[in-house]
Amino acid sequence: MEFNRIITLLRKERGITQKQAAAELGVSQALLSHYEKGIRECGLDFVVRVADYYDVSCDYLLGRSADRSGLTLTVEEIPSPETAKDSVYKGSVLPTLNKKLISNSLNILFSKLAACPDKGLVSEVSAYLMLAVYNMFRLLYASAPKNAESMFRVSRGRWQGYSDAAMSAAQANVKAALEGENMGTGPALKDTSCFAMTTESLSKEYPLYATSLFNLIKNSEGRIDRIR
Repeated sequence: MEFNRIITLLRKERGITQKQAAAELGVSQALLSHYEKGIRECGLDFVVRVADYYDVSCDYLLGRSADRSGLTLTVEEIPSPETAKDSVYKGSVLPTLNKKLISNSLNILFSKLAACPDKGLVSEVSAYLMLAVYNMFRLLYASAPKNAESMFRVSRGRWQGYSDAAMSAAQANVKAALEGENMGTGPALKDTSCFAMTTESLSKEYPLYATSLFNLIKNSEGRIDRIR
């Protein structure tokens, strides 16, 4: 199911017509059209040919890897934000500041979650945060008309409503788990004392990150207050 979407994406990102791609891949335009629409399935020889043509891996074409090279990341291989070089965007330090506030606050959030025995809670919090990033990235992506919509599996008409619903579901699951409801991922969380904290305890436990969290809270509540 991923193959037709990905080969369409690769062709559009390269900026070539279906006719040109078909000729260079050695098939008719009608057949390539059927492959791109998912009407027909191709053989493995064509998968290999497409991989060579677009310089990607077969695992990527088949949806087994999100990376063009077919790389599957382990925790150790994912770059850490602490080691990334920060840039000043268009003469402004504000985006760099905001990135640091968010990154440092996430360090505290996940540190607190690590002390919780309910790992399903971690999954739901992570899902909520990933969906928030996905929403913002897709809005930016969609703003440029030439960007290929086939980068995404969920259609333009469904993605925003569905992702908002998924975020609401994740938030509801977090709330239910924290209230002791069994979410089916292990024993219900009966004790939330691992989340007990004060501004003093946070400052002592996270001397490098606490100020970022406090500023993130201040900025967020300032935005909330302006809604009233």
